[in-house]
Amino acid sequence: MQSKHPEITKLAYSVQEACAATSLGRTSIWNHIKEGRLRAIRVGGRTLIPADALHSLIEGGG
Repeated sequence: MQSKHPEITKLAYSVQEACAATSLGRTSIWNHIKEGRLRAIRVGGRTLIPADALHSLIEGGG
């Protein structure tokens, strides 16, 4: 039986999701954003971290 919802690749993560995905704490995530090592965008009232920016940080390119 096929799922009604095909798996969706995330384009961006909330700060909370980025913490869970990387095992980094909120303070570390915010420090990386503040220091320019992690790109974040504001959409409405939310801060989102593009998936490619998170991958780049973890791979050492951040």
